[in-house]
Amino acid sequence: MPELPEVEALAHHLREFAVGRTVHRVDVASLQVLKTATPPWTELHGRTVTAAGRYGKYLDMDCDGLHLVVHLARAGWLRWADTLSAAPPKPGKGPLALRVHLGPPGEGPGFDLTEAGTKKGLAVWIVTDVQQIPQIQSLGPDALSLSVEDLTNLLSGRTERLKNAITDQRLLSGVGNAYSDEILHTAKLSPYATAGKLTDGALARLHEAMQSVLKDAVDRSVGQSAARLKGEKRSGLRVHARTGLPCPVCGDTIREVSFADKSLQYCPTCQTNGKPLADRRMSKLLK
Repeated sequence: MPELPEVEALAHHLREFAVGRTVHRVDVASLQVLKTATPPWTELHGRTVTAAGRYGKYLDMDCDGLHLVVHLARAGWLRWADTLSAAPPKPGKGPLALRVHLGPPGEGPGFDLTEAGTKKGLAVWIVTDVQQIPQIQSLGPDALSLSVEDLTNLLSGRTERLKNAITDQRLLSGVGNAYSDEILHTAKLSPYATAGKLTDGALARLHEAMQSVLKDAVDRSVGQSAARLKGEKRSGLRVHARTGLPCPVCGDTIREVSFADKSLQYCPTCQTNGKPLADRRMSKLLK
Protein backbone atom coordinates (compact mmCIF):
# COMPACT_ATOMS: atom_id res chain seq x y z
CA MET A 1 0.00 0.00 0.00
CA PRO A 2 1.34 3.47 -0.85
CA GLU A 3 2.16 5.30 2.38
CA LEU A 4 3.16 8.85 3.31
CA PRO A 5 6.44 9.00 1.30
CA GLU A 6 4.96 7.62 -1.93
CA VAL A 7 1.82 9.77 -1.73
CA GLU A 8 3.97 12.84 -1.02
CA ALA A 9 6.05 11.98 -4.09
CA LEU A 10 2.90 11.65 -6.22
CA ALA A 11 1.66 15.02 -4.93
CA HIS A 12 5.05 16.53 -5.82
CA HIS A 13 4.80 15.00 -9.30
CA LEU A 14 1.36 16.56 -9.81
CA ARG A 15 2.61 19.93 -8.57
CA GLU A 16 5.41 19.76 -11.09
CA PHE A 17 3.57 18.39 -14.11
CA ALA A 18 -0.18 18.93 -13.60
CA VAL A 19 -0.53 22.34 -11.92
CA GLY A 20 -1.38 24.96 -14.52
CA ARG A 21 -2.90 22.46 -16.93
CA THR A 22 -6.60 22.19 -17.74
CA VAL A 23 -8.73 19.12 -17.14
CA HIS A 24 -10.11 18.42 -20.60
CA ARG A 25 -11.93 15.20 -19.78
CA VAL A 26 -12.36 12.61 -17.04
CA ASP A 27 -13.15 9.03 -18.07
CA VAL A 28 -14.66 6.75 -15.42
CA ALA A 29 -14.07 3.08 -16.16
CA SER A 30 -15.35 1.86 -12.78
CA LEU A 31 -18.22 3.64 -11.07
CA GLN A 32 -17.36 1.63 -7.95
CA VAL A 33 -14.38 3.89 -7.20
CA LEU A 34 -16.52 7.04 -6.98
CA LYS A 35 -17.60 7.67 -3.41
CA THR A 36 -19.47 10.90 -4.19
CA ALA A 37 -22.21 11.58 -6.73
CA THR A 38 -22.49 15.36 -6.39
CA PRO A 39 -20.81 17.28 -7.91
CA PRO A 40 -20.46 14.91 -10.88
CA TRP A 41 -17.01 14.21 -12.31
CA THR A 42 -17.92 16.26 -15.38
CA GLU A 43 -17.73 19.37 -13.19
CA LEU A 44 -13.94 18.97 -13.37
CA HIS A 45 -13.98 19.55 -17.14
CA GLY A 46 -12.50 22.91 -18.11
CA ARG A 47 -11.02 23.60 -14.68
CA THR A 48 -7.34 24.40 -14.15
CA VAL A 49 -5.27 22.36 -11.73
CA THR A 50 -4.21 24.91 -9.11
CA ALA A 51 -2.56 22.77 -6.41
CA ALA A 52 -1.78 19.24 -5.26
CA GLY A 53 -1.22 17.98 -1.75
CA ARG A 54 -1.58 15.15 0.72
CA TYR A 55 -3.63 14.33 3.81
CA GLY A 56 -1.99 11.32 5.43
CA LYS A 57 -2.20 8.69 2.69
CA TYR A 58 -4.85 10.61 0.71
CA LEU A 59 -3.82 12.44 -2.47
CA ASP A 60 -5.56 15.74 -3.27
CA MET A 61 -5.63 17.56 -6.63
CA ASP A 62 -7.28 21.00 -6.41
CA CYS A 63 -8.95 22.15 -9.63
CA ASP A 64 -10.08 25.75 -9.12
CA GLY A 65 -11.66 24.88 -5.78
CA LEU A 66 -13.06 21.49 -6.77
CA HIS A 67 -10.99 18.69 -5.29
CA LEU A 68 -10.25 15.27 -6.76
CA VAL A 69 -9.21 13.22 -3.73
CA VAL A 70 -7.79 9.71 -4.07
CA HIS A 71 -7.04 6.90 -1.65
CA LEU A 72 -4.97 4.28 -3.46
CA ALA A 73 -5.72 1.52 -0.92
CA ARG A 74 -3.64 -1.64 -1.11
CA ALA A 75 -3.27 -2.20 -4.84
CA GLY A 76 -4.12 1.15 -6.42
CA TRP A 77 -1.68 3.35 -8.29
CA LEU A 78 -1.38 6.55 -10.30
CA ARG A 79 0.19 6.10 -13.73
CA TRP A 80 1.29 9.29 -15.49
CA ALA A 81 1.60 9.43 -19.26
CA ASP A 82 2.70 12.17 -21.65
CA THR A 83 -0.09 11.10 -24.01
CA LEU A 84 -3.27 9.19 -23.21
CA SER A 85 -5.56 7.36 -25.62
CA ALA A 86 -8.42 9.54 -26.84
CA ALA A 87 -10.82 6.59 -26.94
CA PRO A 88 -12.91 6.32 -23.75
CA PRO A 89 -12.06 3.14 -21.87
CA LYS A 90 -14.54 0.28 -21.75
CA PRO A 91 -16.09 -0.07 -18.28
CA GLY A 92 -15.00 -3.11 -16.32
CA LYS A 93 -12.09 -4.02 -18.60
CA GLY A 94 -8.73 -4.44 -16.92
CA PRO A 95 -7.28 -2.56 -13.94
CA LEU A 96 -8.14 0.96 -15.15
CA ALA A 97 -10.60 2.74 -12.84
CA LEU A 98 -10.41 6.42 -13.83
CA ARG A 99 -8.51 8.52 -16.40
CA VAL A 100 -7.81 12.26 -16.24
CA HIS A 101 -6.86 14.05 -19.47
CA LEU A 102 -4.83 17.21 -18.79
CA GLY A 103 -4.82 18.22 -22.42
CA PRO A 104 -6.84 17.43 -25.54
CA PRO A 105 -7.56 13.66 -25.42
CA GLY A 106 -5.03 11.82 -27.55
CA GLU A 107 -2.67 14.82 -27.60
CA GLY A 108 -1.97 15.93 -24.03
CA PRO A 109 -0.67 14.35 -20.82
CA GLY A 110 -2.64 13.00 -17.91
CA PHE A 111 -2.88 10.04 -15.58
CA ASP A 112 -4.70 6.78 -14.99
CA LEU A 113 -5.84 5.49 -11.62
CA THR A 114 -5.50 1.72 -11.69
CA GLU A 115 -6.05 -1.13 -9.27
CA ALA A 116 -4.74 -4.67 -9.56
CA GLY A 117 -6.41 -7.78 -8.17
CA THR A 118 -9.99 -8.64 -7.32
CA LYS A 119 -10.21 -7.04 -3.87
CA LYS A 120 -11.09 -3.44 -4.71
CA GLY A 121 -10.37 -0.58 -2.31
CA LEU A 122 -9.37 2.32 -4.56
CA ALA A 123 -11.56 5.33 -3.70
CA VAL A 124 -12.15 8.70 -5.38
CA TRP A 125 -14.08 11.68 -4.03
CA ILE A 126 -15.00 14.90 -5.84
CA VAL A 127 -15.74 17.60 -3.27
CA THR A 128 -15.63 21.36 -2.77
CA ASP A 129 -14.20 20.91 0.74
CA VAL A 130 -11.79 18.10 1.59
CA GLN A 131 -13.12 18.05 5.15
CA GLN A 132 -16.44 16.80 3.75
CA ILE A 133 -14.78 13.39 3.45
CA PRO A 134 -15.35 11.55 6.77
CA GLN A 135 -12.13 9.54 6.47
CA ILE A 136 -10.05 12.72 6.17
CA GLN A 137 -12.01 14.49 8.88
CA SER A 138 -11.14 11.65 11.27
CA LEU A 139 -7.40 11.57 10.49
CA GLY A 140 -4.94 12.03 13.32
CA PRO A 141 -2.00 14.44 13.03
CA ASP A 142 0.48 13.84 10.24
CA ALA A 143 3.39 11.64 11.29
CA LEU A 144 5.95 14.17 10.04
CA SER A 145 4.36 17.03 11.99
CA LEU A 146 4.82 15.57 15.48
CA SER A 147 7.23 16.67 18.18
CA VAL A 148 8.37 14.08 20.72
CA GLU A 149 5.98 15.70 23.20
CA ASP A 150 3.10 15.32 20.73
CA LEU A 151 3.92 11.66 20.22
CA THR A 152 4.16 11.09 23.99
CA ASN A 153 0.73 12.62 24.50
CA LEU A 154 -0.79 10.61 21.66
CA LEU A 155 0.43 7.29 23.04
CA SER A 156 -0.23 8.04 26.70
CA GLY A 157 -2.68 5.54 28.14
CA ARG A 158 -2.92 3.48 24.93
CA THR A 159 -3.23 -0.25 25.63
CA GLU A 160 -2.84 -1.67 22.11
CA ARG A 161 0.36 -3.03 20.62
CA LEU A 162 2.75 -0.38 19.37
CA LYS A 163 2.56 -1.60 15.77
CA ASN A 164 -1.23 -1.22 15.83
CA ALA A 165 -1.08 2.22 17.43
CA ILE A 166 1.27 3.86 14.94
CA THR A 167 -0.65 2.45 11.97
CA ASP A 168 -4.06 3.64 13.28
CA GLN A 169 -4.83 6.53 10.92
CA ARG A 170 -7.28 8.04 13.41
CA LEU A 171 -4.43 8.36 15.90
CA LEU A 172 -1.53 9.14 13.57
CA SER A 173 -1.79 9.57 9.81
CA GLY A 174 0.58 8.47 7.07
CA VAL A 175 2.30 5.36 8.47
CA GLY A 176 1.26 1.95 7.15
CA ASN A 177 2.41 -1.64 7.41
CA ALA A 178 5.77 -1.29 5.67
CA TYR A 179 7.13 1.89 7.24
CA SER A 180 5.92 0.91 10.70
CA ASP A 181 8.17 -2.17 10.46
CA GLU A 182 11.07 0.05 9.40
CA ILE A 183 10.43 2.63 12.14
CA LEU A 184 10.21 0.02 14.91
CA HIS A 185 13.36 -1.72 13.70
CA THR A 186 15.28 1.57 13.61
CA ALA A 187 13.99 2.46 17.09
CA LYS A 188 14.86 -1.04 18.38
CA LEU A 189 11.32 -1.55 19.68
CA SER A 190 9.10 -4.61 19.62
CA PRO A 191 5.94 -4.35 17.52
CA TYR A 192 4.20 -6.09 20.43
CA ALA A 193 5.24 -3.47 23.03
CA THR A 194 2.31 -1.78 24.76
CA ALA A 195 2.01 1.69 23.25
CA GLY A 196 1.24 3.48 26.50
CA LYS A 197 4.03 1.87 28.53
CA LEU A 198 7.08 3.11 26.63
CA THR A 199 9.83 4.75 28.65
CA ASP A 200 10.94 8.31 27.90
CA GLY A 201 14.02 6.88 26.18
CA ALA A 202 11.93 4.56 24.03
CA LEU A 203 9.58 7.40 23.07
CA ALA A 204 12.55 9.54 22.06
CA ARG A 205 13.94 6.71 19.91
CA LEU A 206 10.52 6.11 18.35
CA HIS A 207 10.12 9.79 17.47
CA GLU A 208 13.62 10.05 16.03
CA ALA A 209 13.14 6.86 13.99
CA MET A 210 9.75 8.00 12.69
CA GLN A 211 11.17 11.30 11.49
CA SER A 212 14.35 9.86 9.98
CA VAL A 213 12.75 6.85 8.25
CA LEU A 214 9.92 8.89 6.72
CA LYS A 215 12.09 11.87 5.73
CA ASP A 216 14.69 9.59 4.13
CA ALA A 217 11.94 7.80 2.21
CA VAL A 218 10.43 11.10 1.07
CA ASP A 219 13.86 12.30 -0.06
CA ARG A 220 14.39 9.09 -2.05
CA SER A 221 10.90 9.20 -3.55
CA VAL A 222 10.33 12.84 -4.46
CA GLY A 223 11.51 13.51 -7.99
CA GLN A 224 11.19 9.88 -9.05
CA SER A 225 8.74 9.15 -11.83
CA ALA A 226 5.51 7.53 -10.67
CA ALA A 227 6.54 4.35 -12.46
CA ARG A 228 9.71 4.02 -10.36
CA LEU A 229 8.26 4.75 -6.93
CA LYS A 230 7.35 1.18 -5.99
CA GLY A 231 10.84 -0.06 -6.80
CA GLU A 232 12.36 2.84 -4.89
CA LYS A 233 10.28 1.94 -1.84
CA ARG A 234 11.36 -1.71 -1.94
CA SER A 235 15.03 -0.79 -2.32
CA GLY A 236 14.98 1.28 0.86
CA LEU A 237 13.38 -1.31 3.15
CA ARG A 238 15.63 -3.04 5.69
CA VAL A 239 13.22 -5.50 7.36
CA HIS A 240 9.77 -5.27 5.79
CA ALA A 241 9.15 -8.02 3.21
CA ARG A 242 12.64 -9.43 3.92
CA THR A 243 11.66 -12.55 5.88
CA GLY A 244 14.53 -15.04 6.08
CA LEU A 245 17.21 -12.56 5.05
CA PRO A 246 19.92 -11.28 7.41
CA CYS A 247 19.28 -8.13 9.39
CA PRO A 248 21.51 -5.38 7.93
CA VAL A 249 22.34 -4.19 11.47
CA CYS A 250 23.18 -7.36 13.41
CA GLY A 251 23.01 -10.24 10.91
CA ASP A 252 20.24 -12.15 12.69
CA THR A 253 17.49 -13.66 10.51
CA ILE A 254 14.50 -11.42 9.86
CA ARG A 255 11.36 -13.10 11.22
CA GLU A 256 7.68 -12.74 10.33
CA VAL A 257 4.34 -12.78 12.11
CA SER A 258 1.42 -13.55 9.80
CA PHE A 259 -2.15 -12.33 10.16
CA ALA A 260 -5.26 -12.95 8.08
CA ASP A 261 -4.55 -10.28 5.46
CA LYS A 262 -1.06 -8.99 6.20
CA SER A 263 2.20 -9.72 8.01
CA LEU A 264 4.90 -7.91 9.94
CA GLN A 265 8.65 -8.40 9.88
CA TYR A 266 11.17 -7.74 12.66
CA CYS A 267 14.64 -8.64 13.92
CA PRO A 268 14.65 -10.60 17.20
CA THR A 269 18.15 -9.43 18.21
CA CYS A 270 17.48 -5.74 17.52
CA GLN A 271 13.90 -5.57 18.76
CA THR A 272 12.80 -8.38 21.10
CA ASN A 273 15.87 -9.33 23.13
CA GLY A 274 16.45 -12.33 20.88
CA LYS A 275 13.01 -13.86 21.49
CA PRO A 276 10.83 -14.77 18.49
CA LEU A 277 7.30 -13.37 18.66
CA ALA A 278 4.34 -15.73 18.81
CA ASP A 279 2.89 -16.44 15.37
CA ARG A 280 -0.27 -18.49 15.98
CA ARG A 281 -1.19 -18.65 12.30
CA MET A 282 2.18 -20.11 11.32
CA SER A 283 2.16 -22.46 14.31
CA LYS A 284 -1.17 -23.93 13.19
CA LEU A 285 0.19 -24.49 9.68
CA LEU A 286 3.20 -26.35 11.04
CA LYS A 287 1.17 -28.75 13.20
